Amino acid sequence: MSAPLARVAGPDAAPPDPRTGARPVRITGPRVARLVRDLAATDDDRRAVLTEQFWADVERLGTPLVEELADEPGHRAVTFVWRGDGATRQVLLLGNRIIDRENLAGSLLEHIPGTDVWYLGLRLRADHAGSYRMAADISAEEPPKDPDELQQRLRSLSGHAAPDPLNRHAMPTRWHPADSSVFALPDSPAQPWAGRHGTVPAGRVERHRVTATALGGDRDVWVYLPPDREQSAPENPDGPDGPGGPGGPGRAVGSGGADPLPVLVLCDGDMWFGRLGLGQTLDALIADGALPPLAVLSPDAVDRHTRWNELGGREEFVSFLTDELLPWAAGRWPLTADPGRTVVAGQSLGALTALYAAHLRPDRFGKVLAQSASLWWRPGLPPGVPKTAVAGIPWVIDLYTEAGPRPLTIHLDVGLHEGLMVDHSRVVYDALTSAGYRMTFNEYNGGHDYACWHSALADGLVRLLGRGPG
Repeated sequence: MSAPLARVAGPDAAPPDPRTGARPVRITGPRVARLVRDLAATDDDRRAVLTEQFWADVERLGTPLVEELADEPGHRAVTFVWRGDGATRQVLLLGNRIIDRENLAGSLLEHIPGTDVWYLGLRLRADHAGSYRMAADISAEEPPKDPDELQQRLRSLSGHAAPDPLNRHAMPTRWHPADSSVFALPDSPAQPWAGRHGTVPAGRVERHRVTATALGGDRDVWVYLPPDREQSAPENPDGPDGPGGPGGPGRAVGSGGADPLPVLVLCDGDMWFGRLGLGQTLDALIADGALPPLAVLSPDAVDRHTRWNELGGREEFVSFLTDELLPWAAGRWPLTADPGRTVVAGQSLGALTALYAAHLRPDRFGKVLAQSASLWWRPGLPPGVPKTAVAGIPWVIDLYTEAGPRPLTIHLDVGLHEGLMVDHSRVVYDALTSAGYRMTFNEYNGGHDYACWHSALADGLVRLLGRGPG
């Protein structure tokens, strides 16, 4: 598990900014450079053979191509490739926070003349992880020469982006018809919980309709209940009558008569449980003893409009969590009422919701896990406001500092490629630490990205509820 970022510096020097070495730099990777060199020194027949050999290597290795750089051991050459055809006019890379969306032409792949090879190479720090999609332009018209017209065409093209067909690793996306491809460089955070489904005792994931008077109606909520402590790993977890199948038997809640279960209240259940399979991650963490058996209550976000109107600093949503959801769950399962064993967590607007909920109701939430918090948000902002707009210090700082220190433990995560959100998170960490709050802070090398949030969520939960430091 990664350690919190050190925020201590001498009086005469600021700590080095880790974003400097993490910024992507466009390069040509060794394998593509070798192909270009060899193609230039041979005839047409040999060029065809070399090209086929290149694609055979790509099929074997998978994409993106990740290669060491002899003079930069802390970085890698990461090459995204596309196999085009006669109709391919341009190919666009849409990498999470490693491209400039205001200059999409800078993220176009290059074409090796006389071949079907398109490529874009980036030098990335060896701990980078993230997601991306790609889009090929096969329209009848030539790309426009005018930069503004080209940008508009590429914006339209981005709506057709899809996973990289040569990458074996994909991740579901939200409110987008296509999945994303994912990659993780060798020094990125370890994921010891990944790929363990069927080898560890499985908890139960249920979806319930819960009364939400504070929100003006009912709300779907995902509930995770841990496996029984005495249960052994299932022999056939995915069979129709196994515990992982629809006909499988119910399981005990997992406390085995011990203390009530700690609770995680997590925003965006439709993503975490509906698409990303967070329950399998929790199963592995519990089996390893990294987390105690716990229950998770995770409301759906519903849609973009609802999410904007409910998340952030909204008293109605906090009221739903504390006065309706938690009592509803406590009436059904043996859950703790101890705020010191109750975590509220979220990402982006959900992270600000978590910070606000703990501020408003520290009697219910004693621990906060806020990932890539939308610290630009403040009351009264209309939908579509620029996501980095902050007048003065983030709004949430005043809430916490004016209330004075309370028995809250707060963990912040932010990606080095999230622009001003990094600075906002650092300001909040420093201000709340100075105000007497118990804080930890992690900056990961990635973007505003579930591919990063997933591992960081596991790390943060271990830190707050398990055997991690703090």
